[in-house]
Amino acid sequence: MVEKATFFKVRELKAKKMLEDSTLRAVANKNTMVTFFEFGPNTSIMPQHKHPHEQTSVVLEGSVRMVAGGESKILKVGEGVVIPPEVEHEVFPLEPNTKVLDVFYPLREDYLE
Repeated sequence: MVEKATFFKVRELKAKKMLEDSTLRAVANKNTMVTFFEFGPNTSIMPQHKHPHEQTSVVLEGSVRMVAGGESKILKVGEGVVIPPEVEHEVFPLEPNTKVLDVFYPLREDYLE
């Protein structure tokens, strides 16, 4: 059976509150997931963490300082990082309303709740 495509508008995806005042919107299929993370004006850090998922992140608006695996880089619009599973990382937004697109494999079930 052929599955049907699902179209969406980012602004209409359910917003999940993250950290102090940031939001995450997620869209997923069976094997892939994309999230749209928007840092709020009072969020100064996505604290250091790790997870079993592969993660690819791209800055859509603003800029961040990404620390991953002990290496620190400033990422601007159109720049990103590929983070292997279990690599510790943290993110510092450098501008108000910074937006980051993240791709995860496998799905992050905690983001779909």
